[in-house]
Amino acid sequence: MMKVETVTGPIALEQLGKTLSHEHFVFGYPGYSGDSTLGRFDYNHALTIGIQVAEKIMKHGVKTVLDPTPNECGRNVRLLRDISIQTGLQIVCGTGFYYEGEGATPYFKARAALGPAEEEIYEMFITELQNGIEDTGIKPGFIKLASSKNVITDYEKMFFRAAARAHKETGTIILTHTQEGTMGPEQADLLIELGVDPDCVVIGHMCGNTDVEYHRRTLEKGVRIGFDRIGLQGLAGCPTDQERLAVLVELLKESYENRIFLAHDSVNIWLGRELAVPEAAIPSIVNWHPTHIFENIVPQLRSYGITEQQLEILFTENIKSLFSTSSKFVKK
Repeated sequence: MMKVETVTGPIALEQLGKTLSHEHFVFGYPGYSGDSTLGRFDYNHALTIGIQVAEKIMKHGVKTVLDPTPNECGRNVRLLRDISIQTGLQIVCGTGFYYEGEGATPYFKARAALGPAEEEIYEMFITELQNGIEDTGIKPGFIKLASSKNVITDYEKMFFRAAARAHKETGTIILTHTQEGTMGPEQADLLIELGVDPDCVVIGHMCGNTDVEYHRRTLEKGVRIGFDRIGLQGLAGCPTDQERLAVLVELLKESYENRIFLAHDSVNIWLGRELAVPEAAIPSIVNWHPTHIFENIVPQLRSYGITEQQLEILFTENIKSLFSTSSKFVKK
């Protein structure tokens, strides 16, 4: 029977149900832990907010959320497990590091200067995948990778190579971050060159790019793509939802619905002190929350002629198809 690892243990593939493929219950830019007095983490508050968010999502029929918070950006599997236990929402976590520009680079850069950091990254991936994270026994369901705007740096390539090795040993799927929707085809090419099955790969944040031909070139590699920053507009290089929709609808009319995942990349709790958002930026994030797609985007998709069958594929069938590619989840 096919199984998928969640923070409360493995579930059958058929139990995944309606899924959001990219949401963060907590996220912090590396350095937040140093702001430990004014930005102290309140576990109970984060749990309360997480439960509220999970319940809102579940009212729209969502059964599963993939939380790809990188290891160094506040991944907290105990919190995810408690949210899941108290709400019934199935949560799949990952193992991985963020892109060089906003990740925690000194640790593995220093180790690379002194020894085989790439081997150590591989050991991190394979240990968590096979034995669990920290002492929790919770196993990741995917590997998270990330690249910079217009380049995959040498630092980032260490993680791509280590992830490819872990993938080939375990079959684990790979979810990526593209900065401002760049390097999609290049990420696909690199992973394929390293021996990764492209059908096991989701190139994330592709909705940051509004060139339909760019999406076609990426999809032709055999990978899947994420329109998974919906609701975030005008910040971090993001286009408007209407620009995203134009591209998405065109791809759906070309029958690419079985290669696309929809999500928001929402952050429910920012680690460290609460972000001070300028008033002028508030309209850009007013719809950046994990029910926006169901409340505002799906009705627009229907108005453009996208069918209920296509919506079912986007939210329910694609996630089963993705995880079914992974030998990691085949239990004899």
